[in-house]
Amino acid sequence: MKRVVSVSLGSSARNKTAQVEMMGVPFLVERIGVDGDTKAYRQKIRELDGKVDCFGVGGMDVYLYAGDKRYAFREPLKMMSDAKQTPWVDGSGLKHTLERETVAWLQDNGQVDFHDMKVTLVSAVDRFGMAEALAKRCKSIVFGDLIWGVGLPVPVRTWEGLQTLARILLPVVVQLPFQWFYPTGEKQTINTPKHTKYFDEADVIAGDWHYIRRYAPPKLTGKIILTNTIRKADVEFLRERGASRLITTTPEIGGESFGTNVMEAVFVTLIGKPPSELTPADYLGTLKQLGWRPQIIEL
Repeated sequence: MKRVVSVSLGSSARNKTAQVEMMGVPFLVERIGVDGDTKAYRQKIRELDGKVDCFGVGGMDVYLYAGDKRYAFREPLKMMSDAKQTPWVDGSGLKHTLERETVAWLQDNGQVDFHDMKVTLVSAVDRFGMAEALAKRCKSIVFGDLIWGVGLPVPVRTWEGLQTLARILLPVVVQLPFQWFYPTGEKQTINTPKHTKYFDEADVIAGDWHYIRRYAPPKLTGKIILTNTIRKADVEFLRERGASRLITTTPEIGGESFGTNVMEAVFVTLIGKPPSELTPADYLGTLKQLGWRPQIIEL
């Protein structure tokens, strides 16, 4: 049996273990949260290094993108330096293919007509594939990187504007503590509505679940939520707030969806290549073999 472990800076309350078979290969898939404790994170990596087939980096981003240019957060990269034997991925490679394909599949299969939709993507620099695919199709879009990532209530409404902003800011942003920009530990479980007009004006709210959950308003009536890393309690959270549909990009495992970092770790194990050698064709081919399609839940 192959073993994939996502070590997450997020809440341990979201821990999960599941067994699943993919392409005839049995997997033990685990998510272990350390409640924002970076020392505990590094200790867990050292403890499991060489004992698992691939790590997923959870609860934080390592890589952010501006077009084809990749930037690495300094601190997460240092934390993962403790993995001497086991390969690791943060989900960014799979996002570029899986999330583009998700948007295209939803449009082409008549599930969501983005041409008539207003979209708020809560953060785009960690989801450049989804951002570009949505910008090409939707009626209008708000990229919320400045709004919720930096704390400036300034919407970016064009793909060109997003690319320009990313090229200017990312070289600086990745030198700063990533906790300034992303909720970790117990912050992932606390809802603090913020700049809710950009939720209210959207038909589709897309992107990182922890951003959505942290800043969502009390009412999400009729909204379509496009995200991943969903637990059963999160489904109830959306149902109670009136959202109409939940669409997750990653396959269901044990009745819930894991993060892209987990699925990318599974793909690395299945394909048998070092993460640095994987191509979009590798990801797309594996998705095809798995018979992948987005998970759609009517709320």
